[in-house]
Amino acid sequence: MIHNFRHRLLAATIILAAPALALAQTDPMTTDTVAKYDIVQPQADYIRREVMIPMRDGVKLFTVIVMKKGTAHGPMLLTRTPYDAGKTTMRNRSQTITEILPISDTDYVNDGYIRVYQDVRGIHASEGDYVMVRPLHGPLNPTSVDHATDAYDTIDWLVKNVPESNGKVGITGSSYPGFTSLMALIDPHPALKAAVPQSPMVDGWIGDDWFHNGAWRQSNFDYVAQQTAKKGDGPVPYGVDDDYDAYMRAGSAGDFARSFGLEVFPFVRKLMEHPAYDAYWQEQAVDKLLAKRPLTVPTMLVVGQWDQEDSYGAPAVYKALAGSPGTAGRLSLVIGPWRHSGVNYNGSSLGALPWSGDTALEFRRTVMKPFLDRYLKDGAPQPPTPAAFTYATGINQWQASPQWPAGKPVPLYLQASGGLGFDKPAAASRDTYVSDPAKPIPFVPRPVHLRDRDVWGPWLVSDQRFVADRPDVLSYTTPVLDKPVHIAGAPQVDLFAATSGSDSDWVVKLIDVYPAESSNAPKLAGYQLPVGIEIYRGRYVHGQATPAALTPGKVENYRFGLPNVNHVFLPGHRIMVQVQSSLFPLYDRNPQTFVPNIFNAKAGDYKPATQTIEHSPGKASAVWLPVVP
Repeated sequence: MIHNFRHRLLAATIILAAPALALAQTDPMTTDTVAKYDIVQPQADYIRREVMIPMRDGVKLFTVIVMKKGTAHGPMLLTRTPYDAGKTTMRNRSQTITEILPISDTDYVNDGYIRVYQDVRGIHASEGDYVMVRPLHGPLNPTSVDHATDAYDTIDWLVKNVPESNGKVGITGSSYPGFTSLMALIDPHPALKAAVPQSPMVDGWIGDDWFHNGAWRQSNFDYVAQQTAKKGDGPVPYGVDDDYDAYMRAGSAGDFARSFGLEVFPFVRKLMEHPAYDAYWQEQAVDKLLAKRPLTVPTMLVVGQWDQEDSYGAPAVYKALAGSPGTAGRLSLVIGPWRHSGVNYNGSSLGALPWSGDTALEFRRTVMKPFLDRYLKDGAPQPPTPAAFTYATGINQWQASPQWPAGKPVPLYLQASGGLGFDKPAAASRDTYVSDPAKPIPFVPRPVHLRDRDVWGPWLVSDQRFVADRPDVLSYTTPVLDKPVHIAGAPQVDLFAATSGSDSDWVVKLIDVYPAESSNAPKLAGYQLPVGIEIYRGRYVHGQATPAALTPGKVENYRFGLPNVNHVFLPGHRIMVQVQSSLFPLYDRNPQTFVPNIFNAKAGDYKPATQTIEHSPGKASAVWLPVVP
């Protein structure tokens, strides 16, 4: 009886409760949007703050501060970027700090560092106007703000508003953030104690992103469209076929830009309006700006030996500052066996070339972090930093040097019958080839896909046999080496050449030719490894700011540098130098007829020309190698 009573009572309770449960359900028409969902949950092992830091002109910059829970007296490591601080600090939607940050941050945050990323002004979540590589206050920038002042104001706010910090700040970043790291060194904040600019954009005309010695790098059209369009951004919509054909169909680089409406981008207009090294470029050259000031912040400059975007900048800054009062012990240069920004990724190989382990991780752990610890961490060891720390490819080992370059210039002469050697030519001789703008030489095997990272990243180590037999490519080769040739520095081109046209480009490649047989590395048998490749636009031979027509048939002396390298040509290998007049479609075609602005060249301006390379007494073409005794 009692059991039945309890059963009926429980049933009645359930019946009475049912309407209440029904009333507690969410109405089907409740709006399904919420103001915010915090992706950082209580179980996360980190703290992530988003703040808007005010600059001196009232503009606020979006900044993300990330640290492990429990961090105290931590140094701050800042990166100022146009590449989206929000996404950079949430690489994966994880509750683990090493999963949300770039892999290069792992050792820092695990050792008590506070990582800070900031959107530069005018882009992503920051306020203000965006100006590509915003010039320093001065002739090109009459405003009161630039990347130097923004860095100063940011650091000032951080040291006053991040209670977990020890009040010391370092700055780093690669490419554009390498540029902003350098700009922070101009009248720096007292709390800025160390800087590691990586692959920095320093001089966009001489040898970094936009031009190389006056030759326009056409892949930058995509970059500008992606970087500066607030809507409809993305690569230029020219299709997905062979980029070689796409650029050929368009005509000049200016015609390509106009055919896809790229003149709507102010920076494209600026680039096409300043094809020569005028005040627009000279006033922005960061090495020149830094050379006018004492270096007060310990600085480690980093670049990849095969940096396909910014090979010029870091060595140029080092050259501008080395030997200046106060730089001893404060300035160092690092060259690793990497592509652009490769220092921050896996550095076990590049293209077909294997290294002795993960060289990037090894550098970050054993050199870069101890350098930053020395100046940023309280009570850290004080290891000395060598003036130059470079990876010797060929023998694959890191080497420290008391100065850079470490080698002394020795001429390697072009000789008759395709010879190459250290003996100066004793008799007059020359070679000729026909350069035809209708058949430019591709910079990688066709089909060319500039947007493919597997093509673009390692292109500077591409096997050059794919062009060695072209009639418009001259190859000069040494006999098989019986002893190693070690070079450490920037090889210098000393070319005596003439053209039948009134303008010309000259491309010179320094190449390590591997033995024809290699059982240990069969993929490298006969490989023609470019140690350095560079281009020079002939119209600037008598002045970078004053282009002028070349005199047909007149021999001119073209002098320009190849990228800085530490490389050993091994016994059994040969050294090769190749000369040609195009590198397409990476660089725009030279019409070989002088026109005031090549961006505006017309179809009729593009004409074949006979090119002459001299290797004669008094006109001895050579590549000067920085040979280590």
